[in-house]
Order: sequence, then structure tokens, then C-alpha cells
Amino acid sequence: MELLETQNPERKKLLETSERHKRELEREVKHVSERTEKVLKNTLIIGGTLAVTYLLVTQLSSGRKKKRSTNVHVQAEPNIQEEPADQTPGIVASIGSKIADTALLLLLDMAKDALAEFLKTRKKENADS
Repeated sequence: MELLETQNPERKKLLETSERHKRELEREVKHVSERTEKVLKNTLIIGGTLAVTYLLVTQLSSGRKKKRSTNVHVQAEPNIQEEPADQTPGIVASIGSKIADTALLLLLDMAKDALAEFLKTRKKENADS
């Protein structure tokens, strides 16, 4: 077979061109798959961060949503109602809410940075194309 290739220069040229195109296609497919993998990783990081943030906020804020019950005591005079006691959160609850707020801000900042990095890479890839 090699004898035929060397005897016909046009065929040899076409085979070399075909091989070059094949290598170029393989290189492009590899490049696209690497970019796709990077995009998926960024998407998973951002999605995971948002999911964890949502779960933390819902878990930590569920303790704060307490309904105040109005206590009405029946006394000698029916028009007089007792004032409900002020239900101020304790120091532990306020510390917990501060921690939750700080964690939320931290996670949102991380998500913002990851999203900004992702957009920069997308812009750079579009400029290269």
C-alpha cells in the first residue's frame, strides 16, 4: 500500500491533508470537552453554594418565625385584656442570627466571585473564537 502512496503524489498529498484534518478535529473536540467540563464544574459549585445557602437560611430562620399568642384572660371586667409579654429573643438567638447572616453573606460572596470568574472565562473564550 505504501508503494502506491509513494507512486502517486496527489494521493499522498490527500492522505496527509486528511490526517492533518483528523488531528485538528480531535484537538478541537478535546478543547470543547475541557471547556464543557470547566463550565459544568463552575455550575455545580455555584449551584451547590446557592443550595447550601438556601438550606442554611431556611434552617436558621425557621426558629425566628414564632407566632405571638395573644393571651386574653377572663376577669371580672370583660373589656380589660392583659397585654402580651414582650418576647425578645435571647442572646443565643441573636448570636445565631448574626452567624446565619454572616454565613449567608460569605456564601453569596463566594457565589458572586465564582460567577464573575465564569463570565470572564466565557468572555475570553468568545473573544478567542
